[in-house]
Amino acid sequence: MSPKRSRMAFWCAATFALALSAGAQAQDYPNKPVTFITPAAAGNSPDVVGRLVAEKLSQMWKQQAVIINRPGAGGLIAAQAAAGVEKDGYTLYMSQASTFNVLPVQQEGKMPFDLVKTFAPIGMIGEQPIAIAVNKDVAANNVAELIALANKSKDGMLFAATNRGGQAHLTGELFRDRSKANISFVHAAGAAVSINDVIAGRIPIMFEGLAGLAPGTQGGGIRILGVAAVKRLPNVPSLPIINETVPGVVSSGWIVLMAPAGVPDAIIQKV
Repeated sequence: MSPKRSRMAFWCAATFALALSAGAQAQDYPNKPVTFITPAAAGNSPDVVGRLVAEKLSQMWKQQAVIINRPGAGGLIAAQAAAGVEKDGYTLYMSQASTFNVLPVQQEGKMPFDLVKTFAPIGMIGEQPIAIAVNKDVAANNVAELIALANKSKDGMLFAATNRGGQAHLTGELFRDRSKANISFVHAAGAAVSINDVIAGRIPIMFEGLAGLAPGTQGGGIRILGVAAVKRLPNVPSLPIINETVPGVVSSGWIVLMAPAGVPDAIIQKV
């Protein structure tokens, strides 16, 4: 056999062996706990959704699915952590929209890697609109009344949102710009912190994904005035959309489960 054909035969055999190995790994997967890295702080909407998914997968796999929260730097900390793991499918990445939509713009020319090339999508987990909520004692029953109340106040009103430059914060800024409401941003370390501040009355308004607001609404400490959806949600048709009062305020965040590039496709397909 010629050297060229010998090399080709070697690479064909090696490729076949790798394919068999990946297939065997996938059949056995998972045989130990699986970690999900999320850029969200505990209690934020992506964290809430991620934990629901992890709980269900734990039941299906008979293996523990563990959520690891790595918030900060607009999602870069979590992305770097997820990019640097072993490519065996036992550490996955629960990504959020703002990391892919906002971070590359904020960090233009400074990103340590290309997000699109670094991760392989597994599947869409969900999409949810950002909502505007207020302390239960705020004298506004709808978005129009809230705008009027803010503009009557000499110093305006504060709104909380997590992750400066993230989806919730930018939705609040979009609302402020379109409505001309006299409101100002206050950064919070997580949705749980924002909810506590709003319930206590320290901050009257907050923007957050619908799932992240659930603890506050269940306790009755906050009220949701509207969601930044295109149309009313079928499961809560009585909840107004902000766009009805302030045209152009539409904002939904997605959550996608991803794997670091290099994880065998057979494992990705199984997940």
